Amino acid sequence: MSQKSELVERIRTELRARFDRLTGAAKDAHAAATDPGSKAESKYDTRNLEASYLAKGQARQVEELAEAVRIFETLALPEFGIEDAIDAGALVEVDLNGETASFLLAPVGGGMTLEHLGGELTVLTPESQMYQRLIGLRMGDSLESPALLVTEVG
Repeated sequence: MSQKSELVERIRTELRARFDRLTGAAKDAHAAATDPGSKAESKYDTRNLEASYLAKGQARQVEELAEAVRIFETLALPEFGIEDAIDAGALVEVDLNGETASFLLAPVGGGMTLEHLGGELTVLTPESQMYQRLIGLRMGDSLESPALLVTEVG
């Protein structure tokens, strides 16, 4: 199994675990919002309203996580050669202010962090400024803000 395939599998596992946890929390929030015992006792009692907002927000997050899990179930990331420009699916290592940082450019899962080769890997999505700045760079290229040097593309 390649390094990138192993990372994708670890991300899948983490997304599934988050989905399972959030599904349970969403069910609990829905139960609280629809519980007859949570009816307002006065016009100032907003417990039921707050519970319904929480349930709605968690249901939306469950849908987003379900979509992320679905995408990662079938995701096949391309391999990049030493001369290739960074594009979607790249595993990128950079020197960021003297520290090594690793990024995986993925369609979903932005902000997730994983332990990777003794350091931390961050999943970046197209909405991220860092993702957008890395696209098109090659090994040896640098940016001024943030100050970074691309040291590996895979």
